[in-house]
Amino acid sequence: MAKNVVSVVRYEEPYQSLKKVVFECGGFDHLPSKARVFIKPNIVFWTRACTFPKWGVITTSRVIENMVILLKEHGIEDITIGEGMAVDPEDTKTPAHAFEYLGYKKLKELYGVKYINIMERPFRKVDLGDGISLKYNQDILESDFLVDIPVLKTQNQTVVSLGIKNLKGVIDIASRKKCHNADSQKDLHFHISKISDPMPPSLTVIDGIFSLERGPGFDGRMKRSNLLVASSDMLSADLVGSRILGHDPSTVGYLVHTANRRGRPLDLSDIEVIGEEIENVTSYHEYDFDYLKNESGEMPKALAKQGLKGIYYRKYDATMCTYCSALNGLILTAIRQAWQGEPWDNIEVLTGKAMEPSPGMKATLLIGQCMYRKNKDHPDIQKMFAAKGCPPDPQDIVDFLNKAGIAVDSALFSQVDQLPGFFMSRYEGNPDFDESFFRIS
Repeated sequence: MAKNVVSVVRYEEPYQSLKKVVFECGGFDHLPSKARVFIKPNIVFWTRACTFPKWGVITTSRVIENMVILLKEHGIEDITIGEGMAVDPEDTKTPAHAFEYLGYKKLKELYGVKYINIMERPFRKVDLGDGISLKYNQDILESDFLVDIPVLKTQNQTVVSLGIKNLKGVIDIASRKKCHNADSQKDLHFHISKISDPMPPSLTVIDGIFSLERGPGFDGRMKRSNLLVASSDMLSADLVGSRILGHDPSTVGYLVHTANRRGRPLDLSDIEVIGEEIENVTSYHEYDFDYLKNESGEMPKALAKQGLKGIYYRKYDATMCTYCSALNGLILTAIRQAWQGEPWDNIEVLTGKAMEPSPGMKATLLIGQCMYRKNKDHPDIQKMFAAKGCPPDPQDIVDFLNKAGIAVDSALFSQVDQLPGFFMSRYEGNPDFDESFFRIS
């Protein structure tokens, strides 16, 4: 039986490195002539307020342009680049700014490609079996061929985020929230494992020029890895990508579900790796933030080391969707800055859809509509503070933290769009983190 081929190439020069990784895996062998091709990059977050920290967070514009050139040389004229960013779906200015900054407008001028914000396009409901249905962008469903270009990164809820996970960006907001449900059997991993099922024939190219530890966002650790991984089989690309990130695929729930459903082994025994040997390019990337639980409370390790007491900030789980998780780090930063050395009075913070209050807490903070609906009448809550929005209004969070006795700086929340710039500054002046990879000349 023929094995699934995955090519692993060190990124050494523009275009040639991409061409090598694509052709070594037979990436265009199933590309129809005159096909309508959909390119799916990974643009997780964006802000117009500051220069965005891109390295390892989003797909490089260089790989996108080189892929367009390769497709054009292969006779493909109908090319669409599409993404649905994790921003308010009513906000069309931020995606437009991202597309222009990343050079997609220039790609249209140079090569005639189209680029779309999928939140402005029609969606179609697709039955995925097992009682699961999600709404997909219609453009990708009607394409003849998909080029999926995720980033090489780990992710704090799913261990890794590669080709299959990248397709979460082509479903609508309600479907994304549905993936983060509280069903222990049909959880986030189970939903993600099905996302690629309705896709047309595809090529996956994992952009590992830059990689990310503890992703998916800008608060992770960015690295220069100089790798490209490609396969015509998305699952195979992800299995190899997981190993390169230092994680056994058997520890990645959605890869386990996908492989089991397709009768595939997780040990890569049905995969032929061409090019670099996995062992020679593996670099362990942590995927999670450490939390501690002791007599002082439950909280991130960094806050515990600072000495914070009297607050239990329970560790997030897979039920917390993107729109609440975007605020999670900000809330923790605000609490850390508010600490003055005096213990707070047994305050507990709950997130996601599954957590329940602990007995004996003097105050319980419920973040998000889902937490409020689940626990608003819970008998163990002595005093409740709730930010009920979906996602919560930052000002509501400021108000309830202050009322609970945690005097946070409201300026942090009013200037939330500036936060990525703080993380960006860590890489300033480092020649490995070159801005030109995200520009089209």
